[in-house]
Amino acid sequence: MARSKQSSNKREKEKQRQKEKREKAEKMEERRANQSKGKSLDEMLAYVDEDGNITSTPPDPGKRKVINAEDIEIAIPKREDREDPVKEGKIDYFDSSKGFGFILQNDGTKVFFHINQTTYPVKEGDWVNYTVERGPKGWNAAGVTKKP
Repeated sequence: MARSKQSSNKREKEKQRQKEKREKAEKMEERRANQSKGKSLDEMLAYVDEDGNITSTPPDPGKRKVINAEDIEIAIPKREDREDPVKEGKIDYFDSSKGFGFILQNDGTKVFFHINQTTYPVKEGDWVNYTVERGPKGWNAAGVTKKP
């Protein structure tokens, strides 16, 4: 009776498994030999130079800048501390049925305004004074008054 091919395939598979096992063990030994544990603290430190690049050399103490902690201000100025400058412009477009329009500023840009922000009956072509504030969709004119 002839030998089955199945047993030779089993031997080949077993040889392949043993070979992979040996290769894995060799790789593990190589990693152990080349591992980076045990380095000194100086070898592990990295520094950032004045340009923001990471380097292995410490910074030059001669280039050190002295900063007083009292000079550092960590706050946003209060709203009443900041003065919103009153700007002036010309009403370029106004839709009385919808109650909004645009003011053409002196620099050529347009600012949205709503009828609720005005203090007088608005017409196109009127020169107005206003302040600018940030709205949900961009800059809006607030406190729109007719220029005397």
